[in-house]
Amino acid sequence: MNQWLDDRLHISRLNDKFLRKAFPVHHSFFLGEITLFSLIVLIITGILLALAYEPSNSLVVNSFDPGTKADPNLVPAAYHSALKINAMPFGDMLRRIHHWMANIMVAAAVIHMMRIYFTGAFKKPREINWWIGMLLLIFAALTAVTGYILPYDNYAYNTVSVIYAITKSVPWVGDWLAQAAFAGRFPGEGIIPRIYGYHIMLLPGILLALTGAHMLIMIKQKHTQPQYAKRLAYKKIVGVPLMTQQTPIMLMLALLFTGLVVLFAAFIPVHPVEYYGPPSPDPISGIKPDWYLLWVFGALAIIPGFELEVLGGVISAEFVGAMVFPGIIMAAMFAVPMLDRSKDNMYYAENPTNHPVRLAAGVAFLVMMIVLSVAGYKIELIQSGILSSANANTILWVLTIGLPALSYAATLGIVRMIRALREADERDALAHSHADD
Repeated sequence: MNQWLDDRLHISRLNDKFLRKAFPVHHSFFLGEITLFSLIVLIITGILLALAYEPSNSLVVNSFDPGTKADPNLVPAAYHSALKINAMPFGDMLRRIHHWMANIMVAAAVIHMMRIYFTGAFKKPREINWWIGMLLLIFAALTAVTGYILPYDNYAYNTVSVIYAITKSVPWVGDWLAQAAFAGRFPGEGIIPRIYGYHIMLLPGILLALTGAHMLIMIKQKHTQPQYAKRLAYKKIVGVPLMTQQTPIMLMLALLFTGLVVLFAAFIPVHPVEYYGPPSPDPISGIKPDWYLLWVFGALAIIPGFELEVLGGVISAEFVGAMVFPGIIMAAMFAVPMLDRSKDNMYYAENPTNHPVRLAAGVAFLVMMIVLSVAGYKIELIQSGILSSANANTILWVLTIGLPALSYAATLGIVRMIRALREADERDALAHSHADD
């Protein structure tokens, strides 16, 4: 049988080319695998949730609180199906696992890209994979955003109203763009079917295609090797084979990781649709996006309101804060590989302290994102008395610019100190070796 299959499918070639591929032995390389495991679990739990979800704005009688025959309690079918999922055996658990896996997938992708940046793994010949990774991060965030709109409770209703307004703020084409993206004016009959299509078909398809391309390029170009591999076998792949050793390690990690997330989900609830109730025009105070988009919300919070009319279009603070500023940030991240001037291929992960400017720039960028995320809580900071309405914007702007600059200088200083200590140790070691001779 094996020979028959090999004659037709050339399984032996597959084994020699792919299944014997060497994987580096280093814990940081599991970050990409955790991102992949999260995506797989998200697809499985998403399929199970889709079996009980009704993607419709049509009004139906709330079976949990039907009202009276003369005055029935009508709610959107999407919201009612979310209530039914919560009432199903393990339905709420499925929602929790799906929710936390989405957050972990984005978090693992962010940390994974931080490792790549700080170790220089984006350099030639891996620039394309850096760009694909950036697209994966962006589309993962978009997929998560569309996901927490689907329950269509009052929180989701307010969230999508904000997103619709941001889309509409694009000069000249905003109204057309918003209607094209959300199937008409908000709130419209087609908004939930359209978001549902994005969430279960378009965006997952893009994620799977990008993940496949990312992995194929990685297999073709090989991993960046840890520094210890240079000492063992220069420019050779040092690691364990996929089929006989890496696969069991991956399976163990996947099971352990999934088990921990399930345990976490069992005790930590997620978005309570019952608490917010069905959609209504009543605004919700303190509405905020998830943590990975909180920095955009913070930028919107501290940009002074303005409107500038140009050739019939209106450039507003909403457009600048929610689209122009994030666009600049994303463009800077896409440009990272183009800042490298080396001509040779990069085989080994670099020590971040050997590249102090890159390290300091990365630390400053992370500090800026944290400060902007804190700025997303501007209203709460004012209400608690930490800031006042008069000085909140000024203080947050000073922190947004000043703390990254300070962290940049501090990182350079720390790296210089580390280098000085390292050089002193080398001189002492050399002096001792001469003394022994």
